[in-house]
Amino acid sequence: MINRYGLILISAWLLLLGGCQSVPTQPVAGGAVAQQPGEAASVAPEPGPVMSNNRAVIALLGLAQRDSAAGKPETAGASLERALRIEPRNPWLWHELAQLRLTQGQYAQAITLAQKSSSFAGSERHLQALNWRLIGNARVAQGDSAGAEQAFQRASELEQAGS
Repeated sequence: MINRYGLILISAWLLLLGGCQSVPTQPVAGGAVAQQPGEAASVAPEPGPVMSNNRAVIALLGLAQRDSAAGKPETAGASLERALRIEPRNPWLWHELAQLRLTQGQYAQAITLAQKSSSFAGSERHLQALNWRLIGNARVAQGDSAGAEQAFQRASELEQAGS
């Protein structure tokens, strides 16, 4: 188990890495992070949104995705919350946390986090549509079929406007 000083050291190291940013990293299908130039890639990355240019945030996001896939949602959430302390206005991080809360059955919190993501999304209609789909799924799980239908309709409108 890592002690408190170890956590502080790791946090400081991640923050220092954030200052060494140079190449924007894009996510690829399945939530993986694209390879940096010069690294061998087994699968060609698909184009996607730049989630962050900060290496510390990218590292925390990767850690969160691995923990989530390993069935450790609490640690995944903690990593996303740390990333949000570094980039509190990053709409993709808010969306990732909303997705995690949805899978944990925390539907009201998932809705709130998706709304927060949309508030920072600006003109990113694709992300706004993803947020509205997430809200719709949370409302379905809550038994609010009318609210879910409205959310899915809003997602469709945003998708059509973005194409």
